[in-house]
Amino acid sequence: MPEDFESSPAASRRRGRIASFDTGYEVEFDFPQRTDPPSLRYMLAAVPRTGSTFLAHLLWRTGCLGSPLEYLDFSSEGHQGHLCSSPDGQIASWRVALATRTSPNGAFGFKSFLMQLRNLARDNEALLDMLQPTQIVYVMRRDRVAHAVSYARAHLTGVWCEEQANGANEQVDYSFEALRRAESWIEAQEEQWERLFDKLGVTPLRLWYEDVVERPDVTVEAVAGHLGVVLDPAAGVEVPAIRKQTGGDARHWAAAYARDRAAAPRPDARG
Repeated sequence: MPEDFESSPAASRRRGRIASFDTGYEVEFDFPQRTDPPSLRYMLAAVPRTGSTFLAHLLWRTGCLGSPLEYLDFSSEGHQGHLCSSPDGQIASWRVALATRTSPNGAFGFKSFLMQLRNLARDNEALLDMLQPTQIVYVMRRDRVAHAVSYARAHLTGVWCEEQANGANEQVDYSFEALRRAESWIEAQEEQWERLFDKLGVTPLRLWYEDVVERPDVTVEAVAGHLGVVLDPAAGVEVPAIRKQTGGDARHWAAAYARDRAAAPRPDARG
């Protein structure tokens, strides 16, 4: 994976773009605290810019599939940045998540990007060993050009979600090199996810961003079925809303990149 790979909204925080809004990690969004361990643990695996946060909130809203957020984001700029140099604190935070973010039926989910797992492998192997997901839901994006455009523009602007825009100008100059680099990051991460699935011996449920957006109810039912969870409409909970980004001049970028990519030799996917 390229050393300059950035996998989360941490880049936007570095640029001072984080807005004041409900993140979903606040205690008022906790489930009732429990002492028993979860009966089901699953990981929502993703490459950035595949709608994973939107999907996570869809699953959370059921009240039966945990609240699969980024409990492993211990980057110095992340929501748990104060724990970036504290392996023991990270383990304690994980235990709090297990106790307060497991839905009453015993389901616990967590969302992860590869960089977060890579950081744990380097800095906190004990926590990495504690994750123990028995099921994996993996979200991808069919439209490679749109994915590369979204990834590159978020990286350049530092705006990873609509709430972070806060009036920021998302009009940025088109960059073919930035798009090639984003596409190579995407391909490298997809390859590494596949290797990890093989290593864990887990066959993930594979979802596509386009289907999630078009048929969210069908997606939720598919996830519940894969995990063996019976959804109870009465268990639904209110969670922070996720607003879709407007995309600025993304269509211009997509058209220009489709044209330029067709005329250029393919780069090495590993950068």
